Amino acid sequence: MDQTHVVAITGSLRDHSFTRLALQYALDGAAAAGATTELIDLREFDLPLLDADYDEQGDSAELISRVDNADAVILGTPVYHGSYSGVLKNALDYCGFDEFSHKTVGLLAVAGGSFPVTALDHLRSVCRSLNAWVLPHQAAIPRVSSQFDGEELTDDDLRKRIERLGRDAVQYANIEPEPSTFESDENVGADD
Repeated sequence: MDQTHVVAITGSLRDHSFTRLALQYALDGAAAAGATTELIDLREFDLPLLDADYDEQGDSAELISRVDNADAVILGTPVYHGSYSGVLKNALDYCGFDEFSHKTVGLLAVAGGSFPVTALDHLRSVCRSLNAWVLPHQAAIPRVSSQFDGEELTDDDLRKRIERLGRDAVQYANIEPEPSTFESDENVGADD
């Protein structure tokens, strides 16, 4: 059996991104569970706003290929106005059923303020509509600037929770697919 490959997509373009830092802990957990890992930093991609009239734009083919070749994906986002970031939404819009159907997905959100539950709920809904298998375990970091000292996450419980997200992505990467959902059946292009 091939080694499990886990990619993490960071939905932040900031130079000093807490989302990026937190995702590295998740990838460390995946690596400790025996996976190969890769951080997809959306700052490195030319991804204009999706225009569905075109099959390929900018670096979209490269993004799609890297997501498609993963056994599991961890999505990380800062919370913007109670939801996930526009840059992550745009990246997900380039992908679809081919890349996400029956794929294991883990979710992580960071917030400057209170608990980032709605962003995680919104991402869970999007992933389920693509017929992905979303891990029940998720990671959230409220008041994120107070949780880091430089690049070091100072709260051991949060660090363990985030590392578990990576381990779970590996453990469940090859889980038997669930039947399609009502949402995926209603979406144009959904597989049976």
